[in-house]
Amino acid sequence: MLQPELKLRRDKIRWLMAQQGIDAALITCNVNLLYTYGRVVSGYLYLPLNAPARLFVKRPNNISGEHIFSVRKPEQIIDILKEEKLPMPTKLMLEGDELPYTEYVRLAAMFPDIEVVNGTPLIRQARSIKTAIEIELFRRSGIAHAKAYDRIPSVYRPGMTDREFSIEIERLMRLEGSLGIFRVFGQSMEIFMGSVLTGDNAAAPSPYDFALGGEGLDPALPGGVNGSPLKEGQSVMVDLGGNFNGYMGDMSRVFSIGKLSEKAYAAHQVCLDIQNEVASLAKPGAVCEDLYNTAIEMVTKAGFAENFMGISQQARFIGHGIGLEINEMPVIAPRMKQELEPGMVFALEPKIVLPGVGPVGIENSWAVTSEGVEKLTICNEEIIEL
Repeated sequence: MLQPELKLRRDKIRWLMAQQGIDAALITCNVNLLYTYGRVVSGYLYLPLNAPARLFVKRPNNISGEHIFSVRKPEQIIDILKEEKLPMPTKLMLEGDELPYTEYVRLAAMFPDIEVVNGTPLIRQARSIKTAIEIELFRRSGIAHAKAYDRIPSVYRPGMTDREFSIEIERLMRLEGSLGIFRVFGQSMEIFMGSVLTGDNAAAPSPYDFALGGEGLDPALPGGVNGSPLKEGQSVMVDLGGNFNGYMGDMSRVFSIGKLSEKAYAAHQVCLDIQNEVASLAKPGAVCEDLYNTAIEMVTKAGFAENFMGISQQARFIGHGIGLEINEMPVIAPRMKQELEPGMVFALEPKIVLPGVGPVGIENSWAVTSEGVEKLTICNEEIIEL
């Protein structure tokens, strides 16, 4: 990663720190290290407001360079900061929403008699506005994502289960360069590479805050495929995350086993219409709640409100920010007064679930520009018969 790009990211965090009177940050979680340093290490990035960042590395042991120090334990950081003649901060932020309690307390205890605050919301705010290089990485990921999805019909075989179909699609994704891991923010959020949902499994409620759930194969991971056979007259929604370069692109496409009911095609068109209308309104200054309400008005008028974003358990959002994690800011949902800004990247996913048929709808990734939005995931959006 180019050093000017990483400095730009760190300076975005510094600017927000200055607004809150924070004069240093200690960053140790993988995603935030990837954002600020360009790679994952076991260690700590100390980010002063008015001095170069210092990296303290436990593992791997082959990293060296200016402002990089090898440590065995975090307590060594204090002595090194003193040797570097850096003043102790008066207000320090830690990743309070991400660190285990014990680790948070340990790191805070290294800085006695100063104010320690939760910096997770601030870092997520900084990450919500992508740089030009980050958006280019999303574009490249979107191209690879679409290439894999274009090949999905080639791996279908009659008599497959959703699990067997998912495995073949996962293989396509890996062959196109997917890293496989699917990073999610939140202690109780987890998923494999995404989900392949068919028939009534798409309506199965899940404990996770995703658009659609799925029963899963085991209570240990209650989401996604459940071993359902792919049946004639049912739909199959493929929603596997991208991550070809660390950035979590999001895209869903719908396939069918034979022909679906006319109602299914009509519902799918409603979702496409919602996508197009929301995308046309998604300009800088647009309020997330207003975009959500537009979708609700359209799906209600079309007569599918009771099946929108689930059935018995409906997701109360139609879109979410994406980045190094699949659920970043902004969120297109009720009561979300946040306005879109140039550089934000989000997934928009209006979906309808029909009993006995399965899910229909669409999901694409979009970047907010100075005038509107740019679609980042481009491939066939119609229901494709397998």
